Amino acid sequence: MTTDRVDASGHGSAGPLAGITVVALEQAVSAPMCTRTLGDFGARVIKVENPRGGDFARHYDDVVGGLAAHFVWLNRGKESVALDLKSPAGMAVLRRLLDRADVLVSNLAPGATAKLGIAPADLAVSHPELIAVEIDGYGPGGPLSHKRAYDLLVQAESGACATTGRPGAPAKAGPPMADVSTGLYAALSIIALLCGKERGQVRGPTSAAVSLFDTMTELMGYSLTYTRHTGVDQEPKGVGSPAVAPYGAYPTADGHTVVLGTTNDGEWQRLARELLGRPDLADDERFRSNSGRVAHSEVLDAEIGAWCARHDLAYVQDRADAAGIGNSRYNTPGDVVTHPHLMARDRWRQIDTPVGPVPALLPPPVISGYEQPMGPIPALGEHTAGVLAELGINTEGELR
Repeated sequence: MTTDRVDASGHGSAGPLAGITVVALEQAVSAPMCTRTLGDFGARVIKVENPRGGDFARHYDDVVGGLAAHFVWLNRGKESVALDLKSPAGMAVLRRLLDRADVLVSNLAPGATAKLGIAPADLAVSHPELIAVEIDGYGPGGPLSHKRAYDLLVQAESGACATTGRPGAPAKAGPPMADVSTGLYAALSIIALLCGKERGQVRGPTSAAVSLFDTMTELMGYSLTYTRHTGVDQEPKGVGSPAVAPYGAYPTADGHTVVLGTTNDGEWQRLARELLGRPDLADDERFRSNSGRVAHSEVLDAEIGAWCARHDLAYVQDRADAAGIGNSRYNTPGDVVTHPHLMARDRWRQIDTPVGPVPALLPPPVISGYEQPMGPIPALGEHTAGVLAELGINTEGELR
């Protein structure tokens, strides 16, 4: 909308996406992750919410001083504009927002944008310069296209739950992998399209669609490739891998758990000879290749587990580091909140919220000369009046 304003984060234009305005019709996780990522790179994000409750993720819980953990995680730095899109006045305001926007991101229910008259085909006519990105569950043209899709449902449908957990005890991956990965693919698509437009390689109406199902089947690439060419569904391995061995979690003598990993024959030789002190295992023909080690992983896990059980975590990790063997400590979320590596690298920041400052982690990219703005969490409709004023709209006169 403008390129020289101070946005909701309190920062002036800065960052590689400064001057880009994103309008978001979003809820839950996938689209909010997409737009928060764009905001982290400097875009202005205007989050259009229903005046009656807003994004339903606002109400998942109230653990952050009365705010929901999901919402605090995904919505910093955005401007909340409350509009009733079922009313002609609300839709008129949305269209005026889109007149000045660069990108529209949505993850509404199947068919919702078409009912509102803002599906990509509609916008190609009314707003031909706008990049329209829709995030949905299953993508168009298939027998599941009409279905609602949530992270757990898509993890199950894509086979991901069958590769997680233990044999006979499948599990959902803890983080919302389908939602988060889809949001990041959508953000990547938008950045690519913006770059293409800037360089003149993308012209005219532009849209993209990213589905949770397609994203999860992409993440399942190894498993699907293996099964397609072998006819075998590999069993899940808990904190381990069906693809390489040894690679797993082992309790230590002091009540902790160490995770040890090898990815090639050289690492296996060092683990056997230098860490375990077992040249007999290193020379055993059963374990010469990774495929052999995978086939006999239970034997290896028993040997490694017995050795780890005799030693404290610090000793195991020191020995593993000296031998050049990948290792980590199994942590709970409570351990990670106070993780010394995050503290030493100054990864925590304070962000403002309607209930006061709360800690939040910086985004993963570390960019030379730029730190992500880490703007405040918006109250529902907090920025409605200001944004409407930019559009020259009198709130009382035009919306009530």
